Amino acid sequence: VQLQASGGGLVQAGGSTRLSCAASGRTSNNYAMGWFRQAPGKEREFVAAISWNGDTTSYADSVKGRFTISRDNAKKTVSLQMNSLKPEDTAVYYCATRDKSYSRGSYYYTDYDYWGQGTQVTVSS
Repeated sequence: VQLQASGGGLVQAGGSTRLSCAASGRTSNNYAMGWFRQAPGKEREFVAAISWNGDTTSYADSVKGRFTISRDNAKKTVSLQMNSLKPEDTAVYYCATRDKSYSRGSYYYTDYDYWGQGTQVTVSS
């Protein structure tokens, strides 16, 4: 299973950007997916997750109301729409997926089995 993340870059505070993650190597995309981030000198932290069918989503308190996770199983992609960005959102963002079919999202990075390479988001003040 491979995950390819794209999007991000340099954004001004208050601006928006959208991350996408394309999955390959599986015949279906009936697996929970999530986004995590890691800032320099900090541990990787949960950002958002979505269940295999998109019915259930969860967010870190720090991004709730600003970020939206969504998925398109036909295209095997998951996206993270990021609005009202703050300098503290600056980090490398990683998408991840679980290896359990028909799974729900999880806050815990140890529950995810495959990871993308990460994409940088830098928010300038």
